[in-house]
Amino acid sequence: MRLAVISDIHGNLAALEAVLADIKARGVDKTVNLGDCVTSPLWPRETYEALQSLALPTVRGNHDRWIEEFPEEKLSPAGRYARNALTAEQRLALHKLPPQLRLENGILACHGTPDNDTACLLEESLDDGRFVPARRDVLESRLASEPMARVVLCGHSHRQAAVHGPNECLVVNPGSVGCPVFADIPFAAKLEHRSPHARYAIITQRKRGWQVELLALEYDWEAASARALANNRPEWAQAMLAGYVK
Repeated sequence: MRLAVISDIHGNLAALEAVLADIKARGVDKTVNLGDCVTSPLWPRETYEALQSLALPTVRGNHDRWIEEFPEEKLSPAGRYARNALTAEQRLALHKLPPQLRLENGILACHGTPDNDTACLLEESLDDGRFVPARRDVLESRLASEPMARVVLCGHSHRQAAVHGPNECLVVNPGSVGCPVFADIPFAAKLEHRSPHARYAIITQRKRGWQVELLALEYDWEAASARALANNRPEWAQAMLAGYVK
């Protein structure tokens, strides 16, 4: 079995198209999407329509939930842009996505942790908002509700990682397809340097376990940056172009 894992597209159609083309070239068996599909000042509706045509097994991310649940004043500027770009039916369809998926071979797919779409699974947050790898006891507590999972796929933090967790469970975060750093968070400018690459993962079942490929692709990030700038979001334009916010 060869499974592609994508997450945190955040309305970046240019990055999504590059990733999908690479997945097709590598001949995977299936692709799973871990959510946060459209929220950004980029191409939310176009991204939604592209994903709808693919009908991938998809987990609901926190932004997919918030776009329907939150009142206007509670949404981030990117959330408001995405809400206004989508139809009511499209927003409701995102909200109706499942919070987790159970795939064959003991694979659990979620957005954050198995129980919380706003919490990171593999990271802990410092006081200044930066992420560090979660301690063993923290990861064990976050996976305590899923002792039978052999593979856990998670997103949310936008950071690629592959970890051998408790009970020999493999935990994989594919990174973000289209958003190296979410520019609307108040501490975005304090985060470490990142890169603008479009990221995803492929896991392949072998005789002794799973092989993990963490991929970072070049794509037309100048187009994504120009789109953000055209929508009056210079901080997003910077994030798309350089991978960080000044």
